[in-house]
Amino acid sequence: MGRTVTVATCALNQWALDFDGNLARILKSIEIAKYKGARYRLGPELEICGYGCSDHYYESDTLLHSFEVLAKLLESPATQDIICDVGMPVMCRNVRYNCRVIFLNKKILLIRPKMILANTGNYRELRWFTPWSRARFVEEYFLPRMIQEVTGQETVPFGDAVLATKDTCLGSEICEELWAPKSPHIEMGLDGVEIFTNSSGSHHVLRKAHTRVNVVNSATAKNGGIYVLANQKGCDGDRLYYDGCAMISMNGDTIAQGSQFSLNDVEVLVATLDLEDVRSYRAEISCRNLEASKVNSYPRIKVNFALSCSDDICVPTCEPIQWRYHSPEEEICLGPACWLWDYLRRSEQAGFLLPLSGGIDSSATACIVYSMCRQVCLAVKNGNQDVLADVRRIVNDETYTPEDSQEFCGHIFTTCYMASENSSQDTYDRAKLLAEQIGSYHINLNIDVAVKAIVGIFSMVMGRSPQFRVCGGSSRENLALQNVQARIRMVLAYLFAQLSHWARGMSGGLLVLGSANVDESLHGYLTKYDCSSADINPIGGISKTDLRNFIQYCMENFQLTALRSIMSAPPTAELEPLADGQVSQTDEEDMGMTYTELSVYGKLRKMAKAGPYSMFCKLINMWKEICTPREVASKVKHFFRMYSINRHKMTTLTPAYHAENYSPEDNRFDLRPFLYNSTWSWQFRSIDKQVSNLERKEGKPVLEDVD
Repeated sequence: MGRTVTVATCALNQWALDFDGNLARILKSIEIAKYKGARYRLGPELEICGYGCSDHYYESDTLLHSFEVLAKLLESPATQDIICDVGMPVMCRNVRYNCRVIFLNKKILLIRPKMILANTGNYRELRWFTPWSRARFVEEYFLPRMIQEVTGQETVPFGDAVLATKDTCLGSEICEELWAPKSPHIEMGLDGVEIFTNSSGSHHVLRKAHTRVNVVNSATAKNGGIYVLANQKGCDGDRLYYDGCAMISMNGDTIAQGSQFSLNDVEVLVATLDLEDVRSYRAEISCRNLEASKVNSYPRIKVNFALSCSDDICVPTCEPIQWRYHSPEEEICLGPACWLWDYLRRSEQAGFLLPLSGGIDSSATACIVYSMCRQVCLAVKNGNQDVLADVRRIVNDETYTPEDSQEFCGHIFTTCYMASENSSQDTYDRAKLLAEQIGSYHINLNIDVAVKAIVGIFSMVMGRSPQFRVCGGSSRENLALQNVQARIRMVLAYLFAQLSHWARGMSGGLLVLGSANVDESLHGYLTKYDCSSADINPIGGISKTDLRNFIQYCMENFQLTALRSIMSAPPTAELEPLADGQVSQTDEEDMGMTYTELSVYGKLRKMAKAGPYSMFCKLINMWKEICTPREVASKVKHFFRMYSINRHKMTTLTPAYHAENYSPEDNRFDLRPFLYNSTWSWQFRSIDKQVSNLERKEGKPVLEDVD
């Protein structure tokens, strides 16, 4: 009868410019799709070259090598008798486009350029590509000679068209087009397209999966149809982690769900679906059918091929499922861990070194590395030979097999507690116990000799000796003495990262991990070039609130009892002298605000696009039960003063896992000046006027300005 179709989508761990690896993963996904009976295979956006090529898209080499890979795919026996839909950049009339190349049996059926480009947040597609603006228009594209020699075609269709097979009609969307107010699938569906495909390069953000799944399911809920989504996964060379979640949806229901976090480089999702379910679903939506009668038709590329078999009456079809979402704590546990694994194996280093202070941030970073070790051991146990090969290369032992996460952690993870005269016994004990429980190789050292030597040089040259505030020193002296300790720790971290394996008779160097959270970066509560300066930072995009919840999760799920005392201790830098052996310095007191308040400021500043005045206007309502307008004004002013004074630190911020949409990361996501007029005179005056007006209405005495 030709009712049921079997389609495949995939999540591939592609790597920018790794043409050999990318080709191998694409071929493997096609082989798996065919083995599972699929007649159509969809891959992620720009999968041939890798999505994160950035300015390499300007290079003719990237276009050349992409076509060379395409030629290999066309020639491969694996791509025969299955429609293959792959992503790559294509230049047409000297204009670069982000394209899908769809082919069957050594013949290119259609090159479909992206029509709506992603250009917000982390995305800069308009920098490298031009959107195809001619809706429902197709022109002839002259193929490079290397492709002509394989296909025997001189030209192929290029533009906005759909594929008409013997049994159904398919239309393509590319990533951002699904999220647009006027998505192509709307009018394609009205024109009779039954299967929509979407190749994505969508990255992970905490709590984002719900939105993505809802958008996909709603695409077919109103209009009927089958929606097939592919996505990249893994770290392809920068701060983003692409989180898979390949999925297949029909008539508003999820039919198949791919994993969000996994160490498998190739994941293929296959579903068998009944086209008559789409047709009957659409039949009773009268408003849809009225609109369909008026729609302008798409050019149809006729394909002498069917996605179904003629005798499929007994073929079972897939039923709807409930999507299983991860909690935010699980996302923190899994996402940054997978990102670290990709970075470690692709950087060809021997492991990580972490300055472990015994506080929440560095402990959360240690727990993420431990989670990575757990995932590696689980992948090896489940027979993942690629992971096992990577492990053996990292530890430089061809016979090694990781079976216990703590034992493996000892091979690749070094933690270091760097004590000073201002460190407490409590933090020493907490760091030591956590290291024992996760299995890291732990080092204890004291930095006082180095600190005194550095300060001694200054005193000898300048003839004056700086003192801490508690010893009568000024604020400038107090801060300088704290910064010396922090910066020496950074220097020692890199020294031990380079030489600790050598001293232990092991090979390779270590990547230094940073552990400043997103809120501290936003405020600037960190020393420039201290231990926040590292090679990479797995928690740099995560809030303090979420990290505390993550620590609680690790306590309960990993049985890390050392985390109990870490959770109960007040966050502290331990850079000022102790008072009777006890910590006298706390983060929130130093910052002049709580971490909870800081998260609110961050979301309003970035996500709500609020400057000082708008933030004040929003907060007087949000905090009306706990703060007067004058108190709100004081808090907002203090935040913006500190933010503007410290913004320069973002220019040297360690590359961090992107997990929050209010990240202040200066490289690509949050582009702002780093030299501000920190008085904000006009803005603060506007706030003062509003405070005075509000107090006048309430009959309170009006003061001149707000501190």
